[in-house]
Amino acid sequence: MSRELDVVVVGSLNVDLTAGVRRHPQPGETVQATALTTSAGGKGANQAVAAARLGARTALVGRVGADAHGEDLLAALRADGVETAHALRDESAATGTALITVAATGENSIVVAAAANARLSPRDIASARSLIASARVVSVVLEVPVETVCAAARAAREAGARLSLNLSPVVDLPGDVLAAADPLIVNEHEAREVLRIHGSQVPEGEVAYAEALRQVGARSAVVTLGARGAVVAEPGHTEHVPGIPADAVDTTGAGDAFAATVAWRIGRGDSLPEAARWATRVGARSVQHPGAQPSYPELDQLTGTTERRHAGSPSASSS
Repeated sequence: MSRELDVVVVGSLNVDLTAGVRRHPQPGETVQATALTTSAGGKGANQAVAAARLGARTALVGRVGADAHGEDLLAALRADGVETAHALRDESAATGTALITVAATGENSIVVAAAANARLSPRDIASARSLIASARVVSVVLEVPVETVCAAARAAREAGARLSLNLSPVVDLPGDVLAAADPLIVNEHEAREVLRIHGSQVPEGEVAYAEALRQVGARSAVVTLGARGAVVAEPGHTEHVPGIPADAVDTTGAGDAFAATVAWRIGRGDSLPEAARWATRVGARSVQHPGAQPSYPELDQLTGTTERRHAGSPSASSS
């Protein structure tokens, strides 16, 4: 089957309201913000933009409200070359919103109001079936209903597309959905939660986390470790991919950039460890700049080349 798209992302779109603070407040405490910004966000939109800026032919399946924020989010996606025919406007809900505080250390705290994201349904996935069938990789993220995540994963499997599942936040998924994940991407805290949900003893060490995630059903697993890189576990092979030193300004959206890069690279034919190496580079660059989508690089900013976006064979390496 011809694959016209590199990555189809199924997930959320949010407007991000970000306050810079010297430190995060304690319960009941008020702190003064040093800055306040409004920008495009949401795990689904973040991944779509990150992949598109790297050169992936990308589409997004999601929902926004019929309001100014929704129109701004869709316009931002189109400006980055993301196909938005299945990013629907919902007349009955507001656009999703994330309230973010970023401390001077770069660490963030996020509260999300799902709004229109909560109305993305399995029926929307059925309507996007031909789009999903045109993709090399389908990247599914949370912040949308579990039944929709399951429908998207099953649609990807039936279409023969590779499924990248970023299980953040963690929910309990049916066994067939977890078994389709290739890879399952979680951070170390989420890995422990997934293992607890599945009644598996939590082992010692992040390398063992990745291996244990395969034992509970995932075809392959990536456990992200922030500045320490990531651990990749595949059948017969486990590897630690070192992190890249970076002076973190804002970690918001870095995990989304990592997952998007993995989806892009495996769609181009890279091995999972090689895709994770690319992803650590993108993640390290992302945290050095404020915001989520505003921090995502284009390919020439990583390689020092002027390679044209969307050019070349899908299996060719740009390294």
